[in-house]
Amino acid sequence: MSRQTALTALAVLAPLVVVAGLLWFGRAHTPDPGRSLFGQSGEDALRLKSQLGTALLGVALVQVLLALWMYRGGVRADRVRLWHRVGGVLAFVLSLPIAQHCLLAYGVRFTDARVGVHSMAGCFLYGAFAAKVLLVQHGKLPGWALPVAGGALFCAIGLLWWTAALWFLNGFATPGF
Repeated sequence: MSRQTALTALAVLAPLVVVAGLLWFGRAHTPDPGRSLFGQSGEDALRLKSQLGTALLGVALVQVLLALWMYRGGVRADRVRLWHRVGGVLAFVLSLPIAQHCLLAYGVRFTDARVGVHSMAGCFLYGAFAAKVLLVQHGKLPGWALPVAGGALFCAIGLLWWTAALWFLNGFATPGF
């Protein structure tokens, strides 16, 4: 099996395994709603997660702008590529405490539409991240593959923000739900 074929198979299967694993864990373990996030619990933890989530959405927006600049080409494309990777690492690291708290404090639930969409989007986010990282390593892709993976990541972050941070910041009400 060639390296390209193996990477293609991995880029397709790994995201599915990540999503399935997060769904399984989130459903199988016993949630602990009193769990702390950086010493904060209850409404304070929700506020902190909303602030971190809003920062993550901001980083994701910058990532989209950097990606558009990269695909446009030009003299600074290499420098932009570096900052795009740094931003990707920052976004991933910023998402981890939020995801860890959500998964361990609440698990994956489908009690209502907002919570179900949020749970699925959270699992999808890390599957999409795995896909994008593997696609970047692939090398021989159609021109649309990376923008689609990046767009999926941005949409997942936006949906997560809408169903959690906006919900909290808007007095526990999400427009549309």
